Amino acid sequence: MIRVLLADDEHLIRGALAALLSYEDDLLVVAEAASGPEAIAMALAHLPDIAVLDLQMPGGPGAADGVAVATALRDRLPACRTMIVTGHGRPGHLKRALAAGVRGFVPKTVSAERLAEIIRTVHAGGRYVDPELAADAISAGASPLTARETELLELAADGAPIADIARRASLSPGTVRNYLSSAAAKLSAGNRHTAVRAARERGWIP
Repeated sequence: MIRVLLADDEHLIRGALAALLSYEDDLLVVAEAASGPEAIAMALAHLPDIAVLDLQMPGGPGAADGVAVATALRDRLPACRTMIVTGHGRPGHLKRALAAGVRGFVPKTVSAERLAEIIRTVHAGGRYVDPELAADAISAGASPLTARETELLELAADGAPIADIARRASLSPGTVRNYLSSAAAKLSAGNRHTAVRAARERGWIP
């Protein structure tokens, strides 16, 4: 039996998927979760073979989305392979997921039968990436943002003032302003708030 963890904050979708996968003789849903932190806790408690993670879930520090959960599980439960299922795929999301060791990246439009096949492929050591998402990622190119610019845009995503961002990043307010201005310029954004939206739409930040 392939032991599966399902993580999705939409209870109806998660429940329906669990019910459909229960018809597969070789798949067993051992745990469900509605948030990033819960997904990590459930994985550590139930030791699934595969974690099927929604890209966008409520989170907390270290578990802001499905990719962050996959990163945490890669470090804390390396035997558990991870997959991302999303209705909001962007090229940057795919690149972040692959960098986190995610083995499958599929849209929510996939059928339950096809998802079961992909789970088996990933469990066997293979990889599956939706062809359209892969093509989009190749054509979109890499993020123009540096690692520090990306980090500071993530810290600015909740609307925090410059002083708070500076404190959390251990930088001076002036340095933070310079980095955020540079990021905004690269994204043709008028301010840091617009830059956050632009980076998020492209999947370059969670």
